[in-house]
Amino acid sequence: MGARAEERGFSALSVSDRLVWSAPEPLIALAAAAGATSGISLLTSVLLAPLRANHALFGKAVTTLDQLAGPHRLRLGLAPGLREDDFVDSGVDYTTRGKQFDALLDRLAAVAGHGDPVGSRPATAGGPPLLFGGDSKATLRRIATHGTGWIAGDATVQDIQDFAPQINQAWSKAGRTGSARVVALVMYALGPDASAAVSRAIGPYYAFAGVDYAQYGISLAHTSPERITAAVADFERIGCDELIFMGNDPDQAGRPAR
Repeated sequence: MGARAEERGFSALSVSDRLVWSAPEPLIALAAAAGATSGISLLTSVLLAPLRANHALFGKAVTTLDQLAGPHRLRLGLAPGLREDDFVDSGVDYTTRGKQFDALLDRLAAVAGHGDPVGSRPATAGGPPLLFGGDSKATLRRIATHGTGWIAGDATVQDIQDFAPQINQAWSKAGRTGSARVVALVMYALGPDASAAVSRAIGPYYAFAGVDYAQYGISLAHTSPERITAAVADFERIGCDELIFMGNDPDQAGRPAR
């Protein structure tokens, strides 16, 4: 799939993360994609960082993957995680995941910066860029201190407009130059079975939050070429730097979009 995406001119290949779900482990999946491609950007969208409780081992895995991919290909979207079952099944304390996240970032910075005996020098100087998910004060702090920007899952135009000014303020206050990158993720499926495919994929995934939330998630998905075209224009209009469409039909990659 990665090779096909690269051949067809896509700019990025992203993988999401859940422990108690059928999704593949993101770093392993991207290692396979790195070996099958040569230039497409590789992104975790997002990796549940606190589940990686061995911070040194995680740092070594990241620098290894960055070497396999080559310089400036790998980007890490990271978030603290929302679903408690992922933490229960991994034996990681859910209530302290924020503190664990921050400790992981400090160790990753040391490993990627080669100021740590663990790991080896990454292909990308300083390690791969970090994007942070969420809309909390902690997210703003992590973006300003460790990150290159924000990654917004299941995003709407209004979500970006509401949170981006806070990011810009935190970025400036931290003395960062340039601007924080804004990456939005939206769900999609195409074809005659698009609506049903979205319901099958998103409904069970968000069932933990109740029927209303699951239905809301389903309603946000883009299920026609017209909606996709409109989304691209709308997100570009508000200054979103990158828009990634997350597929919700396992057969989508095998057939043309039009």
